[in-house]
Amino acid sequence: MDGIIPHLRFVEKQKLLHRLRPCRDAGLKTRYLIVVNLVRGRSSTQTAEALHVSRSTVYRVARRFSSHGERGLLDRREDNGEPKLDERYLAILYEVVRSCPEDHGWFRPTWTRELLVETMRKQTGIRIHAATMSRALAMIKARRGRPRPVVACPWSKARKTRRLNAIRRILAGLPKGQVAVYEDEVDIHLNPKIGLDWMVQGQQKEVLTPGQNVKRYLAGALDAVTGRLTWVQGERKNSGLFIALLERLAAAYPKRKVIHVILDNYRIHSSRITQMAVKAFGGRIMLHFLPPYCPNDNKIERLWEDLHAQVTRNHRCPNIKTLMQRIRRWLQRRARMWIWTHVKKAA
Repeated sequence: MDGIIPHLRFVEKQKLLHRLRPCRDAGLKTRYLIVVNLVRGRSSTQTAEALHVSRSTVYRVARRFSSHGERGLLDRREDNGEPKLDERYLAILYEVVRSCPEDHGWFRPTWTRELLVETMRKQTGIRIHAATMSRALAMIKARRGRPRPVVACPWSKARKTRRLNAIRRILAGLPKGQVAVYEDEVDIHLNPKIGLDWMVQGQQKEVLTPGQNVKRYLAGALDAVTGRLTWVQGERKNSGLFIALLERLAAAYPKRKVIHVILDNYRIHSSRITQMAVKAFGGRIMLHFLPPYCPNDNKIERLWEDLHAQVTRNHRCPNIKTLMQRIRRWLQRRARMWIWTHVKKAA
C-alpha cells in the first residue's frame, strides 16, 4: 500500500465496499475505488493505471482518507459558496459569444477562452479559470465553427421590411387558382468545393480535382406551400435559362391562373428579354423581387445547400457528365419522395 493508507480492519473494509456499490456520483466512486485498491494491496502506480487517473490524484485521495476517513472522500467544493456558473452568468456569456471581441473594445476579431474570461470578469465581476470557461461554453452549447460571409443589404431597414411584408402578405393570402414559388439559380462546378469531413487521427483525405474547371447551371422554383421543385438545366446562366424555367413553370401548373415568382435581383431576372417574355405570358407570371442580398428569405437556397452537401461537395466525378447525372438522380429521387409524401397525405 506504499504506506499511504493506514491498516483497516475487516469490518472497515466491508463498510467501504458497502458504501461503494450504491454510489452514483462518478467522482466520489472513483475516490472510493482508489482507497479500496490501496487497501487490497495495490501500489499507487497500479491503482492509477487501473482507474486511469494520475498518481498525484491517488496520493491526494489517500492523504485525505488518512486524515479524515470517509469524510475526506466527499467533494469539498460544495463549501466554496455559490457556484460561479449560475443562470445569470451563462445568460451573459451566451450574448457575449454571439457578439465579436471588437464589440467589447478588443483589437482581436475572434474569441479565445482567455479573452472570454476577461470580458466576463468586466461584465460580471467574476473571474474563472480558462478550463472552467470550456465547461461554461459547453453548458450554453457553444461551438467553434466557420463564419459565413454575407453582404449587407443596401436598403434602409424600413424599406426592406416593407418589401418583405408585402411578399409575406402575398403568400398568406393566395387566392384559389394561384401559386407562389421561390426561384434561384445554382452553379455546378466540376472542380469540387472542399467541405468538412470526418477523418481519423493522422489522416487528411484527398479530393482529386480535374484541373480545368467546367460549369453547368440549374434554375429552380420551389413551391412555397407544397415544396414541389420545378427545374431546368443549362450551360450558361443567362436570360434564356430563366425564361426556360418560366416556360417549365407554366407547363407544370396548367390550371393556375397566376404564378407568383419570388426571386432575387440578379440581372437576368430583369433583362429586356426577360421582361418581354414575362409580358408574353399575359399576366400569368408575376415577379416579386426580394431586397438585395437577402438569401435567407429565399427558401430555395436551403435546397441548393442540401444539393451541395449531398452531391457536389468533395465529389470525385471525373467529368461534368458524370456529375450532372448524379445531380439529376438526386433531384429525381427528391421528386419521387415528394410525390410519395403527397399521395400518402391525400390517402
